[in-house]
Amino acid sequence: MAQTTKKIQQYKTDAVNKLKEHFTAAPDLIFSDFRGLSFPQMIDLRAKLTEKGTAYRVVRNSFARIAMKEAGLPDASSWLEGPTALAFLGADPGPAAKIMMDFTRGAPLTIKGGVISGKLFSAKEIEALSRLPGRLDLLASLMGTMNAPLRNMMYAMNGVASKLVRTLAAVAEKKEKDAH
Repeated sequence: MAQTTKKIQQYKTDAVNKLKEHFTAAPDLIFSDFRGLSFPQMIDLRAKLTEKGTAYRVVRNSFARIAMKEAGLPDASSWLEGPTALAFLGADPGPAAKIMMDFTRGAPLTIKGGVISGKLFSAKEIEALSRLPGRLDLLASLMGTMNAPLRNMMYAMNGVASKLVRTLAAVAEKKEKDAH
């Protein structure tokens, strides 16, 4: 019997390589089922996500499985069933997760799960992530907390100096009254 080898078409290899590049550039992902979304809703979702530095692409499940395996991402095959779109998250996954969760309330978008920092997240965990403050909000809060002791010390020192000035002004005013 002669063995036959199946030749892989170039466009398929190119599609897998392009996906692998996306996974390498943005390894944090949210998987969603977009069945029922109208074209304007899809455009609206993509526009909102693009504002937060997130790309949203419809992917072919078999290509995504291969590219994820080659990129070293965890196996998310269970979410690569049926129509699937991936959100390639930027540096801060929180804002994009929030946009997607907000969008699920008004449109037929379903979150399947995600890969964040190399770990699989369920849909409930993605929802919890969406409720957390963003990276910039957390940094601002941390800086405010770090500044608080210095600010309080400045107010205390300023208070002592202003009290001294008010006391001296009161003494000067009293001496002026006594002199008249």
